[in-house]
Amino acid sequence: MADQFNYESFFSANSQESTPGTVRHSKYDFAVAYPDPDNLPLEELIESVRAGFEREGRDLAYYSTAAGDPELRNLVAEKLNRERNMTVTADDMVLTSGSGEAIGILIQALTDPGDVVLVEEFVYLGTLNQMRRYGADVVGVKCDDDGIIPEALDSVITEQTDKGKRVKYLYTIPQFQNPLGWTMSLERRKEVLDVTGKHGIPIFEDDCYADLRFEGEDVTSFHSLDDAGRVVYAGSFSKIIAPGMRMGYLVAPKPVIARAWSFKSGGAVSQFTALTIAEFMKGGLNQHIEVQNRALAAKRDAMVAALGENFGGSVTWTVPQGGLYIWVKFPEGTDLAAVQEEIFHEGVSYYNGSQFSPTGEGSNYVRLCFGHPSIETIRDGIAELARILDSKNVFPA
Repeated sequence: MADQFNYESFFSANSQESTPGTVRHSKYDFAVAYPDPDNLPLEELIESVRAGFEREGRDLAYYSTAAGDPELRNLVAEKLNRERNMTVTADDMVLTSGSGEAIGILIQALTDPGDVVLVEEFVYLGTLNQMRRYGADVVGVKCDDDGIIPEALDSVITEQTDKGKRVKYLYTIPQFQNPLGWTMSLERRKEVLDVTGKHGIPIFEDDCYADLRFEGEDVTSFHSLDDAGRVVYAGSFSKIIAPGMRMGYLVAPKPVIARAWSFKSGGAVSQFTALTIAEFMKGGLNQHIEVQNRALAAKRDAMVAALGENFGGSVTWTVPQGGLYIWVKFPEGTDLAAVQEEIFHEGVSYYNGSQFSPTGEGSNYVRLCFGHPSIETIRDGIAELARILDSKNVFPA
């Protein structure tokens, strides 16, 4: 048998080792923000496929326009203008394979290796990993219950500039922040816009959880408060329909989209998926969101109650008004990172805080997702997590 060919000397300088991996599930899965399979609008989606194909099915014989299905982009623009107070058209956006692709191509378009990118002190790990992959120096900014602290933001920008570093943009998830759970107040958004405006820095607004409000008053988007074109915006259908449909969108000034699009591979998004979502938006989407949010509110309440019953005063946690996450703080000195894999194999999964931190701090925090498991599973799983942690003596004396 011939020796296997060695590709080592042929890899590009930009390539990195990465494997597709497998999706792992534990019995009590609180790690990933999956929706509840029982709440997926499967019958409505089937009807949407049929209606879309009856209307435009023959067009599947052609490649779709590069920016994505015009009707779906029009419907998204109408939704954003109506619900997020934006003033955009279909020509101001492109459809992407989930918001993850929108985030990825924008990071590449705006980031050179060594550039400083600002984020919340704990930030969605998917975005954090992409920023690191493309060489960004990711710097977290302190937050409180209202979001990014403006004085801290101003101080960080000044500090980095004084070091000779270039601060490229602020990435923020202002609505039901992942993983912290808060929603940035209107006054705080205005202050953050003022600070970034003073320093001439754009804002990348990731608004993928905007529809998942089940309590409290809505807060308008950063994009709607900006009249200078300094805010670029990403959204997604993953959390309001299904992640498996892989449909998101990027809204930005045309020169930004043109640069970001140069990093997109594979052409337009799936026209099959676009037709389905467009039909669903014209019919049952709003009703589905209402039903889903009632279910999410009940699951959040179940998780909050279970945390109180099983941990009492030894830990604290957020009570978000929407979204999918509860952020739990354990006593200082507790290392939830060290036992995470072991606890996974005992049946409970979570992500520890250090996975969301640009500095690797926060191992005494965990993010718990309540969207996928049933109320009964939430109750049993939190009790099991408490039992396992107690058996491992992870709490400092």
